[in-house]
Amino acid sequence: QVQLVESGGGLVQAGSSLRLSCAASGRTFSSSAMGWFRQAPGKEREFVAAIRWHTGTTYYADSVKGRFTISGDNAKNTVYLQMNSLKPEDTAVYYCAGRSRKFTIATFARKINEYDYWGQGTQVTVSS
Repeated sequence: QVQLVESGGGLVQAGSSLRLSCAASGRTFSSSAMGWFRQAPGKEREFVAAIRWHTGTTYYADSVKGRFTISGDNAKNTVYLQMNSLKPEDTAVYYCAGRSRKFTIATFARKINEYDYWGQGTQVTVSS
């Protein structure tokens, strides 16, 4: 069984930075991509950022572009999310996700159903 474990969440003031980490453990896990999603209270889970290992291509939601940076180590199945200039609207539970299937021409990398493994989430709270 593959497990994804997030860490690095917390309570910060607006304008601050946080770095989230996600590491995979369990049976051998070869991913084609890893990403971050978030879910605020009363809202649906939404895409934040993703990285495709083969090409190094990164994807971002418009709401975080220029403030958040995704990076990672494919060999270690570890992914990070550097979050700068945090806003109260960034408050949510942040989930790490991993895709074991290969990319195809139809892969968008921003949809929940494109990922096969999920972490339990880490809370990020940004106060104004």
